[in-house]
This record gives sequence, structure tokens and C-alpha cells, in this order.
Amino acid sequence: MTKERTLQASDLAQFTGTEQWYRHGINRAVVFTEGAKYVAETAGAHWLLDEIAIIQPYNRRIAGEAFQVWKLIVHDDRSATLTCDDGNGTVVYTKHIPFTDFPLEEITFYFTDNVILLPSEY
Repeated sequence: MTKERTLQASDLAQFTGTEQWYRHGINRAVVFTEGAKYVAETAGAHWLLDEIAIIQPYNRRIAGEAFQVWKLIVHDDRSATLTCDDGNGTVVYTKHIPFTDFPLEEITFYFTDNVILLPSEY
């Protein structure tokens, strides 16, 4: 039996700050907040935090942005598009995800000062 994904957009409003940070397992320079951890665990989306954290030291356009807005948009066919922009709408990175079971139609994370966080936690 598979675990039912129960993440809902309304769940994210409860995260308005964080009292604990969690170190990313691969890119140890990156930490993430309680809200980001909740999304990863509830939606089975640790891969999404990995996408944000692992690329940081390897892509100059991304690394050059002190403030990043990461958005995952899930399409009707269950494929998705992951983008990173500079906070002013200029996209610096796009990746096609062939399939995802992510339960929301879209989600946004911020990345700044080596921290992945929900917009409500900023």
C-alpha cells in the first residue's frame, strides 16, 4: 500500500518563520526551514529540495543571484516545469520534469543566504 500524499496549499500558511534549520544531506552549505521540510516530507518531495540545493555551486547564472525564486508548476499530464528567477521575474534556469506525483499544481520556494524557505517564512 502506498502512502497517501496529503499536502494542501492551505497547510503552508502555518509557516511564518522557523525555529529550526535542517542541513541538506548533499550540499552541506545549504539549510532549509521547517516549512520546506514539511513540504518535502508530506509530499514525498525531497527531490525538489535536492534540485534547488545541488545546482547552486554548479550553475554560474543561479549562483550569481543572491535572491532566487524557485517555482514548480505541475501540468495536467503530470509533467512539470521547475524555474528559478531573480526575484524580478527574469528566469535564469528552467528544467523540464518528465513526471511528478507532486500533489499541488504549483509551489514556490525562496533561496537566499544558502537557505531554502517558503515565501511565508521570509
